[in-house]
Formats: sequence, structure tokens, C-alpha cells
Amino acid sequence: MKIIIAGAGEVGFHLAKLLSYESQDITLIDNDRDSLNHADTHLDIKVLKGDATSVSVLKEARVDTSDLVIGVTASETTNLTLCLLAKQLGCKRTIARISNTEFIHNKEEIQFDKLGIDELISPEKLASEEIQLLLDQSAFNDSYEFEDGALIMVGTSLQRTAPFIGKSVQEAANIFPELHFVPIAIQRFGTQYTLIPRGDTVFKEGDQAYFVTLKEGVDELYKLTGKTREEIKNVMILGGSKIGYKTARDLCSSKFRVKLIEKDKSKAFDLADELPNALIINGDGRNVDLLEEEDINEMDAFIAVTGNSETNIMSCLMAKSKNIKKTIALVENMDYFQLSQSIGIDTLINKKLLAANNIFRHIRKGEVVALTKLNNLNAEMLEFIVKPTSAVTGKIIKDLDFPRSAIIGGVIRNGEGVIALGDFEIKAGDRVVVCCLPRSISRVEKLFL
Repeated sequence: MKIIIAGAGEVGFHLAKLLSYESQDITLIDNDRDSLNHADTHLDIKVLKGDATSVSVLKEARVDTSDLVIGVTASETTNLTLCLLAKQLGCKRTIARISNTEFIHNKEEIQFDKLGIDELISPEKLASEEIQLLLDQSAFNDSYEFEDGALIMVGTSLQRTAPFIGKSVQEAANIFPELHFVPIAIQRFGTQYTLIPRGDTVFKEGDQAYFVTLKEGVDELYKLTGKTREEIKNVMILGGSKIGYKTARDLCSSKFRVKLIEKDKSKAFDLADELPNALIINGDGRNVDLLEEEDINEMDAFIAVTGNSETNIMSCLMAKSKNIKKTIALVENMDYFQLSQSIGIDTLINKKLLAANNIFRHIRKGEVVALTKLNNLNAEMLEFIVKPTSAVTGKIIKDLDFPRSAIIGGVIRNGEGVIALGDFEIKAGDRVVVCCLPRSISRVEKLFL
């Protein structure tokens, strides 16, 4: 695909990096020479200095032959204008990054697609939704819902007390035949090696394991992984950023009791006006005395979303030392993901990764309606819609020519999730959730074309 990305900031650079690994034809546009030089020396892409809303710059980037234009500059107005111009100049598909979530809520009414803007994404909104989902599944350190929870993906580290430690996938299935879940990916403790489990794969202590389950299977997974479902009610948020504000607002509407700490006095007063159901505290969240005054020991969850990754990590570690059940830190550096389990923070989230996941499904072949990359794992979850002409249509799963480095986690049929085993027949219209390693993605895509 020929893809033009406007904005060489964090999201744009990360997206260009991921796409360049897949040998896509990428052109990155930005006004900042230093950002472009960094991208040019680190990535195998074309760079173009200029205003992304300049018609001459877009023509120089050959927008008329492009398959996708992605606007991820810091300016919402620039991104929207770029997409509008790109569509008029012949681009097939456009995606704009925005910060005003009102646009997403009123997407149908405003009809952005008629203006030439096919998709709107808000990294802040995605991060706030991710946080709420993690609080709902409090014992797990990664989660994702397909089709409003028809199928749920959860990730957790396996403790010594989990009853299937030392057993193979097949043995575990025989011991617990009534269970509604399937293991889809495992990362061995202390390694960067991701494997797609088969019947003879053995679960080991310390594994970071991912499962696809139904809603009723979540409670079963709690028991089997040795975790306990903790009720989360009292939440402390560090940082009144856009993510902090959106998270506090959404949690308050879900009847959580929220305390938000913001260092900037004027911003704290503004937040107090905008969030009447949250307690806003003006102070430095790194101050242990302040946190203890505000009863951090009584909190069920601590969420650090300041603009500084190190502050977020250190404050979460301090919160964990107070025996808080759930800690979530916003980080910008992707390398920190490899440290999350070893340093003791429950979950790290990253806006760049969330935005890239959301955009990636528009690049995949076949009708992909959802995609998520597993945290710190070299694997992707894809949700395909099966077409009448797809190679999998009418086939039994065990008869498919499916690569060993991929696995079907489940199927959604008529809105209902099914844990599909070997004898399950796939039909047109099914939504099939697949987990696969990068080397098998192209083979899997061909099966669903």
C-alpha cells in the first residue's frame, strides 16, 4: 500500500516505524526538519518537509495515487483539513487524529465521510477506554473486547498456585472440559519469545498467558489462574491531562469514587468545575505525605497519567508498596513495556500503541474490523469478517491450511461468541478472531480475502 502520514511526532513516527517493517510504501510529511531527519535516518521511508495542508506538498507526495492518508499532527484542524484535501485530490481512504471527542460522538450526525474523512481516532479516548476496561477486569494486566464483549481477550501472569501449571494445553482441557476459553499466546518468563500454544504446550509458572473467553468464562479464568476478582470502587488518578480528565469523567459516570491530583493550580480549579462528582486535589502527586493525607491506603486503584513516564512509573511503584490492588501507568517509551512485570506495575499503557492498533486494521487485507497488538508480545489479534468467497467459508477448522504460528481464538456468529474448536464449521458472515505472529499474517489474510 502507498501510505502518507502527516506528523512526525510520537504517534506518526511510531506508526511509520511499524508500517516500514511491513514493507509498505510510506511518505512522512512534517514541517520540523529535526523530526524528519530522525525518521529518515532510522526508518526505510520517504520524508517530505512542508505543510501537510499545502496542495503542492500533497501533489509532490503523489496523494492522487495513495491508498491511505493518515493525519496525526498535533493540530486537530490540520488533520481534518488534510484528510478533506487528500480525498478531493484522489486518495482512497483517510484517517484523522483528533482531540475533541465530540466529533466521534456526533460522527453520524455530521457525516464526516461525506466531507472526505473516513475515520476519526482519539488516542486519549482510546487510553481512557483501555483504563476502564482494565479496571473492570482488575486481576488481568491486559484485556480487549470484541463486539461489545461477545468475546473477551485477557492476559495475565501465571502464578505457582494456578491449577494447570506443569500441565499441557490438552491435559488442562481434559481436566476442565466445561470451561469456556482457549489459550492463544504465551510469553515465557524472562524471555522475549512469543509462542502460539498447541495441545502439547506446557503452562509454566511466570508465563504471561493470553486467553480468549466468553463473558461467563471470565470468572472461570479468575479461578484457574489463581487470581481473585477485586472490586474496584475507590480510584486515585495522578495528572489532569486529557486522559486524566476523560478517565475521571467516565469513571464518575460509572459510579466510581474518584480523586484526581493535579499540580497546576488553575488547571485544578478548571477540573473541579468540569468534574463535580470527583474530588480534585491541587498538589504534587510525587509527595508521599500528600498521598497519605489523601488516604492512598484506602484506594483500590492508582492511575498515573501525567506527561512524564518516569513520574508515572515511580508513583505507581509507591502506590503498589501501599498494597493497592491495581496500578496503571501511562508511558511514552515503548521499551518500558518489557519491564512492567519485573518492576511490579500491573499494567502500562501507551497512546502511540493504542492509536497504531486502531489504524492498523485499515492496512490489513481481508475485511478486518478490529485489531490489537498484545502488550510486549510479538503477536497480533485480528477480527475478520468471513466473506462468501473466503477460503475458510464452509470449512471445518481442523481441515484448514492454517499456519502453526496462528490460532483461531473464537468466532462471533449473529452477535454471540463461540469458543470454536476443531470440529466447528465456519460460515459466511462469521466474525473470526485470530491470534498470529508476524510471519504468518500474510497467509492468514489470504484465507479471509
